[in-house]
This record gives sequence, structure tokens and C-alpha cells, in this order.
Amino acid sequence: RAAINMPIQGTAADILKIAMLKLHDALSQRTDSAHMILQVHDELVLEVEDEQLDEVTRLVVDTMEAAYPLDVPLVANASIGRNWLDMTDL
Repeated sequence: RAAINMPIQGTAADILKIAMLKLHDALSQRTDSAHMILQVHDELVLEVEDEQLDEVTRLVVDTMEAAYPLDVPLVANASIGRNWLDMTDL
């Protein structure tokens, strides 16, 4: 079972790395107050100033969903909060 699943999870990890590179470039061009600070499995954690939250959220979701061209859609969602306990889905 693990051997069959490895190509799927490995590909997903590669796509996430591509998305991270593209997002880093996009954030560098648009703002100096939003930073990627952590990757957890298929999740990215960012610190964002409150006044830039809407713009950066849209940028992150758009970048993640367009990270790699596939025949199936990549769907990203976002949550916000000051910590993981207080997260709210957007």
C-alpha cells in the first residue's frame, strides 16, 4: 500500500514546492510584510499584516491553484487566525 501511494504523495510534495517558489517570488514583488514561515504536509503558514490580508490571501490561493498544469483542478483554501486554535476558514 505504501509503495502504491508513494508516487501520488511524492508528486503532491513536488507541486507544493513549485507553489512555494512561485509564491515566494510573488510575495517578494508585492509586499515586504507577508512571509512564509512554515510548511506542514500540504499546508503553508504565513505571517501577514492585517491590512494586507485580503490581497495576500487571494495571491496565495491563486498561486497554489495554478502551481502546476493538471487535467484535474488543484483546489486551495485559506484560513486565518492568530494561532491554530483560533483559525477561521475563509
